[in-house]
Amino acid sequence: MANHKSSEKRILVTAKKNAINTARRSAVKTATKKAVVAIESGDKAAATTAARAAESKIMKAAGKVMPKKRAARKISRLTKKVAKMA
Repeated sequence: MANHKSSEKRILVTAKKNAINTARRSAVKTATKKAVVAIESGDKAAATTAARAAESKIMKAAGKVMPKKRAARKISRLTKKVAKMA
């Protein structure tokens, strides 16, 4: 149990940040999964739209919940999959 006012505040702030980061991470996974499903279905228009949405989510998470290089790698791999569809 926290004994200081600052400790109590840190507990609250940490819990809030943890919830935000969890939501961001989950949003990236969901968007990526939707893009992959669209790619596997063979619909190029839907795949492009889903990949663009996933890219946006990944870039928002870059540097916050995942390293920037990992974000770049995910985007690159997703873009390659969409490009291969043609």
